[in-house]
Amino acid sequence: MQQATAHGDPDPATLEAIASADVAMAAALMRQANSPLYGLRTPVTTVGQALTVMGVRPSVQLLTGFLTRQALHVHSPVLAHFWESSTRRAIACEHIGAQLYDLDPGLAYTFGLFCHVGMPVLLRGVRGYAATIAEALARKDRTFTQTENANHRTDHAVVGAIVARTWRLPPPVAVAIRLHHDFTCLDDARYSDTVRHLVAMALIADHLVQQHEGVPPSPDWAAHSAACLAHLQIGAAEVEHWVDALHPAFEAVTVA
Repeated sequence: MQQATAHGDPDPATLEAIASADVAMAAALMRQANSPLYGLRTPVTTVGQALTVMGVRPSVQLLTGFLTRQALHVHSPVLAHFWESSTRRAIACEHIGAQLYDLDPGLAYTFGLFCHVGMPVLLRGVRGYAATIAEALARKDRTFTQTENANHRTDHAVVGAIVARTWRLPPPVAVAIRLHHDFTCLDDARYSDTVRHLVAMALIADHLVQQHEGVPPSPDWAAHSAACLAHLQIGAAEVEHWVDALHPAFEAVTVA
């Protein structure tokens, strides 16, 4: 998949061959194409039809998420909805990126999808990390990453950045993953505009997903939303509009 997409969108025939080689990948594409999001009267019955309905870029995005889940498969109730939320975050980042004239929406999608990829990696490799997730979500006296560092001397942002570099994701994505809980970077000229935009976008995208999923706003949203909105020159009314605008796409998210 990386080779096929290394120079932009792949040839549809190449993408069809990749997806058709794996039953689960083919099923994922066809299920998405037949979802209410596309409103088809007649369901697709082949991978080629699914690609035609969805388009190349959305198909690549879906297959990238599928392959990532397979590579980092973890059986844990702690991450029961992790991949659904990650996909919704990616959709939200792409939507926000499309509103910004100087940011590639495709890059924004990739960042949103991999933003928290360090969590399943830690869950697979670090004993006691599942309990740390539960503790970090419950604590109000310190941030999520502070709890991770207190218990394990590392956090999902650090590990996620390592994964991003190892998988040769775009450098701005790796840097933004490393910084996505460090909002002091928004005023730090050492980092590119792209990196700072992605960090600000991550908090807004997470809030949009939380609103959809009925999760209370995070402490980070309470503390840093004003700075992130100001950085991207986005108003609170726009965010509320996006909650409604993204509802169909969020509802269509299903992962296997």
